[in-house]
Amino acid sequence: MATEELPSEFDVVILGTGLAESVAAAAFSRVGQKVLHLDRRSYYAANWASFTFNALLTWIQQQQEEPQPQEVQDWSSLLEEGEELIYLSQSNSASIRNVQVFCFTSEEDEEEAPDTTEEEDSADPQVETEEEAEEASHKEGEEPEPPQPLPPPAQNQSEPEPPQTLPPPSQSQSEPPQTLPPPAQSQSEPEPPQTLPPPAQSEPEPPETLPPPAQNQSEPPQTLPPPAQSKKKISYAHLVREGRRFNIDLVSKLMFSRGSLVDLLIKSNVSRYAEFKNVTRILTYRQGRVEQVPCSRSDVFASRQLSVVEKRKLMRFLTSCAEETEEQRAYNGRPYLEFLSDQKLGDNLQHFLLHSIAMVTEATPTEQGLAATRHFLRCLGRYGNTPFLFPVYGLGEIPQCFCRMCAVFGGIYCLRHSVSCLLLDTHSNRCKAVIDSRGQRISCSHVVLEEGFVGAERKRSSTPPRFLSRAVLITDGSILPTDSEQQVSLVTVPPAAGGPAVKMVELSPSTMTCSAGTYLVHLTCPSVGSAHQDLSPLVTSMFRTPESPDHDGPSVLWCLFFNMADGSGVEAEGHDLPENVHLSSGPDSELGHEHAVRQAESIFQKILPEEEFCPPAPNPEDIIYDGDTGDTDRDTGDTDGDTGDTVNTGETVNTGDTVNTGDTVNTDGDKTSPGEEEEERQAVSEE
Repeated sequence: MATEELPSEFDVVILGTGLAESVAAAAFSRVGQKVLHLDRRSYYAANWASFTFNALLTWIQQQQEEPQPQEVQDWSSLLEEGEELIYLSQSNSASIRNVQVFCFTSEEDEEEAPDTTEEEDSADPQVETEEEAEEASHKEGEEPEPPQPLPPPAQNQSEPEPPQTLPPPSQSQSEPPQTLPPPAQSQSEPEPPQTLPPPAQSEPEPPETLPPPAQNQSEPPQTLPPPAQSKKKISYAHLVREGRRFNIDLVSKLMFSRGSLVDLLIKSNVSRYAEFKNVTRILTYRQGRVEQVPCSRSDVFASRQLSVVEKRKLMRFLTSCAEETEEQRAYNGRPYLEFLSDQKLGDNLQHFLLHSIAMVTEATPTEQGLAATRHFLRCLGRYGNTPFLFPVYGLGEIPQCFCRMCAVFGGIYCLRHSVSCLLLDTHSNRCKAVIDSRGQRISCSHVVLEEGFVGAERKRSSTPPRFLSRAVLITDGSILPTDSEQQVSLVTVPPAAGGPAVKMVELSPSTMTCSAGTYLVHLTCPSVGSAHQDLSPLVTSMFRTPESPDHDGPSVLWCLFFNMADGSGVEAEGHDLPENVHLSSGPDSELGHEHAVRQAESIFQKILPEEEFCPPAPNPEDIIYDGDTGDTDRDTGDTDGDTGDTVNTGETVNTGDTVNTGDTVNTDGDKTSPGEEEEERQAVSEE
């Protein structure tokens, strides 16, 4: 499409490839609408994107550059009688501000290296990665840092947990999960964790720096004394060399296992384009310590933090929350903390319930706190002991999956291509066409705009713009080490000193978002000041930095702070726009994805109120192509509007709760086995 003109007529033109726009594009394309999906950026997913480390450095440089004034080109020569131009904003920098980057490790690798390194490098390039990750150096002009505690033993790298790809039990042993590569460049050549050889086989650690192996297996790593000079620091040069192994999200969210996004992925069959991992633990930061939150029945009874009485009280309370009672309704409008106090729950249980399970503030009304608690409990056990999933390769995968579905059903995509203005019919107050950046006039029935394309003079805003404070850290260890290096953790940090509550997500290399030997940490909170002002005190208190050199936690190697526009502050309607132009916004401050999915469904229902939102895509084996012969009694499905493919729905298989996470899970739907399908086919043929 770089030199060719686009088709001149579409049903829907969508600008921006964020999650809401991508879901809407897939929904329109699936029901036969002709969709043109454009983005002026060079990458998919807008503020939902994931970058390799090197691509993130380029993005940072672009954000720090002064925006150049955009020359407005006059397209009035393309106007016809009764038409008017509405020019769109061509700047996409307003949603990101206050970008600050800090590097707390050395620029280059240490020159002293073992004589055997060269031989081992030529024998095994993966071992080179692990050895380089242990080279040490200190920032110029500073005193050497004290020895750092040893992370969990390396035996887990010899038996890594593969990315979870969760087909239902009946298929998991007979068919490998379908895992298509993402269209974006950021995850071009991922290597699965199971291919990493254990570094301990190529260069054993000196025996005096490690406890005996038997002690490693019997004692938790956090109780081991830190061996002197056994762990060396990763350099900035190493991060750049290993940059393609990182997939760093601009926004930090998790997927509730019974949330609207997971339900939509299952219903539309888009889940087959991605893989997911369970969030393995929920932690909380309290009184200067990181503690694990018991949230499932097994966690409660295995917890050493709670007494027997507290365990009974917690289980009794969680059971009582399943249904609304008159006692609970009596507290409507009163603080949730007051309700918890009146239930005779101690400080420990109140903290866990308020900040880590309901994840609300002390002033939150009781009805909202109980609703959040019930939602948390409903999500437990669907795919694991926590309510959350995380997509392998990062959150930027999800918008790309919906874009892929749109393209499969005939949608046309162009990156680095924008729309300069809307063409308004003054008699009907409807947008009848758009004019792209090359001056081509494209007719359309509806337009969906990312809110960054609309100037402030045309937006309706009842409240001042809101922002999120974001921090991205690359560290050399886990915030709470265990005997497994495959942990994916959510850490809740309650408000302190009048500041906002902070949500922290720590990702291990098993998520394919960071290189071996490192962890990727995301911090998010509503903005009070700049992101650095809001989050750097917490980073200093939880991690080792130049400001806290004596901290016994993991060291921060590199960190990024920035503020991002809060999409929940954008009004859905009431803007000075034609009635068939619909506005969508970017990420919001919530942990889940409900806001974006609601936006996409609302836009779809306004345009096509009679159509089903994101109906299931057919399985490839159910498609009957023109000229194929088959059982005519079964060929009663939909017809693909753009391709002419007839979808076979006479043999519909209920996939239930199938998401590719690799683990065998209990599914709500019934899955037909291949043998049963063959028997049904024979029965239909005989009839």
